[in-house]
Amino acid sequence: MRSAGWRAAAPLVVWLVLFLSPLPAGLEQNAWSYFALFAAVVVGLILEPIPAAAIGLIGVTAAGIGRLVETSPSASITWALSGFQDRTVWLIFGAFVFSIGYDKTGLGRRLALRLVRALGGRTLGLGYAIALADLALAPGTPSNTARSAGTLFPVIRSIPGLYGSEPGPSARRIGSYLMWTAFAVTAVTSSMFVTALAPNAAALALVKQTAGLDVTWTQWLAGSWPIGVPLLALVPLLVYVLYPPGIEASPEVPAWAARELRGMGAITRQELLMAALVVLAVFLWVVGANPDIALPLLGSQFIDATGVVLLANTLMLVTGVVAWDDILGHKAAWNVLVWFATLVALADGLNRVGFVTWAARGFAARLVGVPPLTVMALLVAFFFFVHYMFASLTAHAAAVLPVVLATGMAVPGLPVRVFALLLVHSLGMMGVLTPYATGPAPVYYASGYVSRRDFWVLGLVFGTIYLVALLGIGVPYLTAMNP
Repeated sequence: MRSAGWRAAAPLVVWLVLFLSPLPAGLEQNAWSYFALFAAVVVGLILEPIPAAAIGLIGVTAAGIGRLVETSPSASITWALSGFQDRTVWLIFGAFVFSIGYDKTGLGRRLALRLVRALGGRTLGLGYAIALADLALAPGTPSNTARSAGTLFPVIRSIPGLYGSEPGPSARRIGSYLMWTAFAVTAVTSSMFVTALAPNAAALALVKQTAGLDVTWTQWLAGSWPIGVPLLALVPLLVYVLYPPGIEASPEVPAWAARELRGMGAITRQELLMAALVVLAVFLWVVGANPDIALPLLGSQFIDATGVVLLANTLMLVTGVVAWDDILGHKAAWNVLVWFATLVALADGLNRVGFVTWAARGFAARLVGVPPLTVMALLVAFFFFVHYMFASLTAHAAAVLPVVLATGMAVPGLPVRVFALLLVHSLGMMGVLTPYATGPAPVYYASGYVSRRDFWVLGLVFGTIYLVALLGIGVPYLTAMNP
C-alpha cells in the first residue's frame, strides 16, 4: 500500500513543483502549465500507480478541460480526442486483431513450431532468426508497425509458451528475451532503408526544404548500412548478455516441436485463410504505399498501411477467421488503443503550445563558441533524446528536425550534409526509447513479457548504444563519404 501511495503521489508532486516554478523566459504561461502536466503524465507512465491507459486519459482530459492547448471549449475537446483519428493508433489496434487470428486458427503456433524445430536448439539462434526476418521485410514495408507488430509479433508471441514461458514469473525464461530482441531489432532496421519507415521519407522532404539537400534511396542505404549492419549483428547478442534468458539451450525442444507439428496434422482451411490474408497484407504493405512501385490500373501509393490492416481485419471477420466477440474480448487491444491515442494527443499538444521549439532554440543558444563537430554531436544527441516527449516519429521529425537542422547550418564549419544524414538516420533508432516511442512499442509492452521497469531501463540502455554507434561510426564514415 505504501509503495502504491508513493507512486500515485509522485506525478502530482512533479506537476505541482513545475507548475509553481517561475515561468522560464520566452515561454507562455499556458505552455509551461502544459509541460508540467505532460511531465506528470510521463512520471505516471514510468511508475504506473494505475494502468497506463487511465493515466493517459486523465492527462488528456485535464489538458482538454483546462484548455491548455486550445482556447475554446469545443476546440479543446476536439484536440483531446484527436489521437483517436491517428492512423498509427488504428494500425496498432489492427495488429492486435491479426494476433487474434493467428491464435484462433492455430497458424501462429504452427509457424512458431516450425521456427523452433529449425532453430530452437539455442535461444540465441531464435534471436537471430527474428532479426533476419525483420531485415528481409524492411525494404518493402514502409511501416514498422505493420512489419514488426502486424507480421512478426503474432508468430513470436506463440514461441514462449512452447517453452513454458508466459507473462509473469516465467517471462524471463525466454519470452522476455524474444520480445525485447524483436522490438530492439525493428528500431535498427527502420533506420536502414528509406522505405522501412514512413517518417524517413518525410524527414528527407524536410531536409530538402530546409537545407536544399537531396538524398536518394541508394545514398540513404550507403550511409546507413555501415551503422545498421553492425548493430543488427550485435543486437540479439547484446540482449542475450544484458537481458539474459533463463533458457539458453534446449536440444530436446526441436524434437518435441517436430512431434507437436505431426500432432497438429495437416494445415486447416482456417489456417490457409489466415495465411492468405497475411500474404495479402504484406503484399499491399509493400506495393500499396511505395511511390516507386506502380500496379496496372491502381498506380502507386493506392492504399495506406492502416487501410491495409483495416481491410485485412474486415476480411478476417467476413471469412469467419475471427468473430466480433473475439475482438470485443481482447482487452489488450482496447487498452492500447486508449493509451496510445491519448499519448499521441498529449505529445502533439507539447508541440502546439510551442514548448518543443522553445526548448530546441534554448539548447542551441548554449552552444555558441563550441567547436563545430562537438556542436553537431550535441545537436544529434538532443534530437535523439528529445523523443521522450513524442509518441510519433513523424510528429517529432516535423516539429524538431527543421529547427535543429537550421541551428546546425548556422554554425561555421559544420558539415551540413553529414549532419542532416545523422539526423535522419537516427529516426528509427530512437523508437527504442519508450513504450510509446513508435508504433510497435505499445504492442510489445502490452505483451506483458517485459516489465514496466525493464522496458524503460532497456530503452535508455539500447537508445544510448544506438546513439553511440550512430556518432562513433557515422561521423567518421559519413565525413569520409561526404568530404
